[in-house]
Amino acid sequence: MIAEFGFLVAAAVLVGYVFVSMGRLMAGPTTPDRAVALDTINTLVVATMVLLGTAFGQVVLVDVAIVYALLSFIATLYIARYLEGGLR
Repeated sequence: MIAEFGFLVAAAVLVGYVFVSMGRLMAGPTTPDRAVALDTINTLVVATMVLLGTAFGQVVLVDVAIVYALLSFIATLYIARYLEGGLR
């Protein structure tokens, strides 16, 4: 019971950080700043999914988090390549 409460508090803190990163995403003066903020949001979402999967004993949430992390990484690579002018 107490451990689950700790996981939920940690997940709430991570969600708070997501909102802070969303502020950076909207206010970012340059496109690379916004790309980093988006990558940070994706990382925080993955961490939150793993925490909630652990708290509730749902292995499927951890599996979904792994797939989401992989897709997020690939999207970050494409964004970085686009910012460097590699996509034509």
